[in-house]
Amino acid sequence: MADEVILLDFWASMFGMRARVALAEKGVKYEYREEDLRNKSPLLLQMNPVHKKIPVLIHNGKPVCESLIIVQYVDEVWRDKAPLLPSDPYLRARSRFWADFIDKKLYDAGRKIWATKGEEQEAGKKEFIEVLKQLEGELGNKPYFEGESFGFLDIALITFYSWFYAFETCGNFSTEAECPKLIAWAKRCMQKESVSKTLPDKNKIYEFVLGMKKMFGVE
Repeated sequence: MADEVILLDFWASMFGMRARVALAEKGVKYEYREEDLRNKSPLLLQMNPVHKKIPVLIHNGKPVCESLIIVQYVDEVWRDKAPLLPSDPYLRARSRFWADFIDKKLYDAGRKIWATKGEEQEAGKKEFIEVLKQLEGELGNKPYFEGESFGFLDIALITFYSWFYAFETCGNFSTEAECPKLIAWAKRCMQKESVSKTLPDKNKIYEFVLGMKKMFGVE
């Protein structure tokens, strides 16, 4: 029996993009269902009753929630192609640590850049660059975070890259000037079809962010 795979998602979500990149890396065919986050579908509420958030991967009727958990699930289920997590337990733990760090630090700092003004925005900008510098230190001179091949931690971070232009334009700064190695890494990732075909155009994200700023009254 063929696998039935459905992804409940929202096009601009850097978290949803992670699931899409992982599925593309594995060559998994799936049905994409765009959610209206202001009018969530009964299926989303049924499949993720705890958080009521996207993304949700539904595999043969069973839901898997939270983007990093989805990426790990995809890696474990479709083992025959492109392993995403390192085989060594210590390296695996290290990747999970940094992915958790991204989720705890980067999203909030980025949000402050576009959703606030003045001192709060400046603090967000400073925090955002500090987080990226720490990640750049972890990357070191490796082509990808886990070494020679694109993997779990790359997926965890690269989806934020589609929002960098919006953050930089709203905050009036250059990520490349601050973190040149990290931007070189991002451009390397963008050469992968799984990434380039998943990440939305930076201008489209910027327009989306402008709409959000208007909605929140931050102009």
